[in-house]
Amino acid sequence: MSDTGTELARLVVALDDGYAAYDQEQALLAEVGARFELRPCRRNEGKALEAVRDADVVLVRESPVSRAAIEAMTHCKAIIRYGIGVDNIDQAAASERRIMVANVPDYGTDEVSSHAVALALAVSRRLWLHDREVRAGRWSTGVLQPMFRLRGRTLGLVGFGRIARMTLEKFAGFGFGRVLVHDPRADLPEGVERVDMDTLCAASDVISLHAPLNDHTRHMLDARRVALMKPTAIVINTARGGLVDTDALYEALAARRILGAGLDVFEQEPPGIHKLFSLDNVVVTNHMGWYSEEAMRDLQRKTAEEAARVLRGETPLNWLNRW
Repeated sequence: MSDTGTELARLVVALDDGYAAYDQEQALLAEVGARFELRPCRRNEGKALEAVRDADVVLVRESPVSRAAIEAMTHCKAIIRYGIGVDNIDQAAASERRIMVANVPDYGTDEVSSHAVALALAVSRRLWLHDREVRAGRWSTGVLQPMFRLRGRTLGLVGFGRIARMTLEKFAGFGFGRVLVHDPRADLPEGVERVDMDTLCAASDVISLHAPLNDHTRHMLDARRVALMKPTAIVINTARGGLVDTDALYEALAARRILGAGLDVFEQEPPGIHKLFSLDNVVVTNHMGWYSEEAMRDLQRKTAEEAARVLRGETPLNWLNRW
């Protein structure tokens, strides 16, 4: 190893705060002679540009790591995402500079899949609507809005990675008559049908999105495909907000052309006071499907371990922009 002073000059910068503690990052990076520094940017591109200049490794959650920020880096070796999606990182610019981009795809699988099921049930059983009624002192055993049992109906999964597979496992007890998957490359278990996106939209009663966001998947649920959906359709999105044309979804929900939606993610985050929030057939949460105390600790540890690998001269386990 080099002398201690040289080693400790190596710097790992985190661009987003929000975790309760950073003891794992500090300890794991100290083991490879690096210091950890938190430089919160709060999604501000200009602040991110300044924060990354002297970093050997950059850790990021939501803040944009743009081409300009990457070009400002003087000696960065890797950008590592606290999480799965990397649509806030300019991978092409990073590749040009030979800066590795990595993520942590194997955390929170149990949590996000549970959240997808919870949203589907909350919409299906109209929990928000009935909760509101009881809190307001209204008590009625009459029908406020139609509800339909899930048994015998059709589940559609868009993408079939770790989270989608566990979502299917958790939905298994509800007795869906058919399970459709849109994922050209995934190996499917027996009894699951591979279909194109249009077929899935037209046939499914619950449509759960589990695809990454990229140029090919942005607005994959557009106005045309929303128009294909059944009146009993429920849209669940725990993946990325940009997969859905929000305006098209809003129009269908407002007109009651589909039954409802459960959304943990939005095209713009935070979304502000969105017109969707005025509808009583939508359940929304604040991109927290990934969260449990265990998942948060797992994510921080795995992110720091990837940074330590890079500083040891190794390649990340989940290196995305390989050259």
